[in-house]
Amino acid sequence: MKLSAASPFAPSDAALRARKPGILAFMSEVFHDWRLALAGVSPKAVTPTRSAPGRAKPGAIALVGAGPGARDLLTLRAAQRLSQADIVFYDRLVDPEVLELARRDAELVYVGKAVGACAWPQERIDAVIVAAALQGKRVVRLKSGDPGLFGRATEELAAARANGIPVEIVPGVTAASAAGAALGRSLTERGATDRVVFATGMCRAGDDTPDWGASTRPGTTLALYMGVRQAPVIEANLIAAGVPAVSEVEIVSDISTDRQRIATCQLGALAATIRAEAIGNPAIILIRHDKGAACVGGTGELQSRETAETGKAPLVASC
Repeated sequence: MKLSAASPFAPSDAALRARKPGILAFMSEVFHDWRLALAGVSPKAVTPTRSAPGRAKPGAIALVGAGPGARDLLTLRAAQRLSQADIVFYDRLVDPEVLELARRDAELVYVGKAVGACAWPQERIDAVIVAAALQGKRVVRLKSGDPGLFGRATEELAAARANGIPVEIVPGVTAASAAGAALGRSLTERGATDRVVFATGMCRAGDDTPDWGASTRPGTTLALYMGVRQAPVIEANLIAAGVPAVSEVEIVSDISTDRQRIATCQLGALAATIRAEAIGNPAIILIRHDKGAACVGGTGELQSRETAETGKAPLVASC
């Protein structure tokens, strides 16, 4: 991994001169700090770069993905940005252990939002991260999952650029990928699903309800973020669009944490299962529309290649 010398998050010239030459030495330093962090010891403090007196110089903003929950699923770059930041603005779903990777003297500011609560509307978050960067600070905007997926990164990128502030995205492990890992199963399976669709179950007030059925043709794994509260609507929409009611569904909540839960059911029982199991957010819903399966008549009976090849009907697990 190599940092551009032009990056506001890059080490100072003095630090670069003091560093042993060679990429292996650099990676050794990175992994050393990473091991310390995993052991519960904060990474070495990095002295912030300050502007010369009388010369106001803007800092920088990094939109950093915190991943699905577990601290050891962060990328090396994410851990590095946290160790370099002067101030970290973090979301409600960021695990406290992730925050331990920040510098000991970094300022930590909670800007979490919950459904129905507006203590931190997006416009206010945009304003505070820009204000901090204009003071010359290196700012990390820490978001759960990946900042580029349903993380409102567009608004924060625009706010930074409108003020001439350098800004970058540091990707994180998104919930769909982590859910597949938790299930021990690929999101795509040869002969069954050959594409993955990321979709949200929630929209802004006044927006039309997404047409999930239009995106879920045979061969699709539909990964639904923030869909728990909309489960009855999602279930009805997909079945009305022709997705078999017996399609396989997997629900994973609190992914990669010690609170993780997994529930499985058929599409026709999605809302009932979420209600019966008292599943809440954060959770992701994976719906698999097997392209090797066909809905026979109007009965909802699932017939697969297995039936054609063996003469035996496939087993379908109920909730």
